[in-house]
Amino acid sequence: MAAPTLVREPKTFPKSHKAGTNNPSTRRRRFREHLVAYGFLGAGVLCFALFSWYPIVRGMLLGFQEVTFSQPAVWVGWDNYLRLFDDPLFATAWKNTGYFTLLALVFGFAAPFLTAVVLNEFRHARSYLRMTVYLPVMLPPIVTMLLWRWFYDPGPGLFNNLLETLHLPAQQWLESENLSMISLVLVSTWANMGTTTLIYLAALGSIPGEMYEAAELDGASIRQRLWHVTIPQMRFILMITLLLQVIGTMQVFIEPYVLTDGGPDDATVTVLLLLYRYAFVYNDFGMASAMSTVLFIVLGLFAAVYLRLTRNKG
Repeated sequence: MAAPTLVREPKTFPKSHKAGTNNPSTRRRRFREHLVAYGFLGAGVLCFALFSWYPIVRGMLLGFQEVTFSQPAVWVGWDNYLRLFDDPLFATAWKNTGYFTLLALVFGFAAPFLTAVVLNEFRHARSYLRMTVYLPVMLPPIVTMLLWRWFYDPGPGLFNNLLETLHLPAQQWLESENLSMISLVLVSTWANMGTTTLIYLAALGSIPGEMYEAAELDGASIRQRLWHVTIPQMRFILMITLLLQVIGTMQVFIEPYVLTDGGPDDATVTVLLLLYRYAFVYNDFGMASAMSTVLFIVLGLFAAVYLRLTRNKG
């Protein structure tokens, strides 16, 4: 009896992924998907270039030209920068801006953090308190400035009435060279601290409660828990908000423009206020563009530090 023969079935191999991609219909579908994606991306890049990159480049070029927009622009090279550095108000504006930034760090950096720490201790009405702290941010800036102008009014103003009630002498809040800058910093702090306070509250909520419980068991006081637990856990957030506040306060404009117009005796002239005067008061757009370029370089250095810190954190 003959032995049965074994018949082997032919091996079947699964279709490779590359074989599917060679299908003409698949290639057309993927081409359409990529075309739509690149279309949206190209539109975004075009809008960004038109409304962001082009104004920056155009502004830098204007810094090398004599521009009045009533006559053709004339290329003058570095003359605008030389005249800018020779202007005594240029150094005054930077000194005032640095002084404002320093005062804003003393008041505006500490106040939101302490407010967030206090609000974080409340167990009831926390949402109401958050809304109350954030309310000044929702007010239009011009409304805030007019409100504080009444507060600082040397006659029927709120602050001088309070001083009179306490039998203290009235103050020239916006007319005094010693008090005018501090008065502007208080306005800026009150108007802008809401956003930073909410950021700090969110960061405080992410700190594990076990760390505070361990500190309490060790007999740590409130100040010690704040110094040894809260601040180390929020070090990165504090550093980022510090850099962002420096960048923001160096661009202060609306407070001196509305409340003091740079006075008294140029004690509150800031960089952006002087830039505004060059462009729209003196009609010298070349000088204004040169000053904006200098400010752009200074702020770019702080922005580079900010990006470096966030990249290292990531």
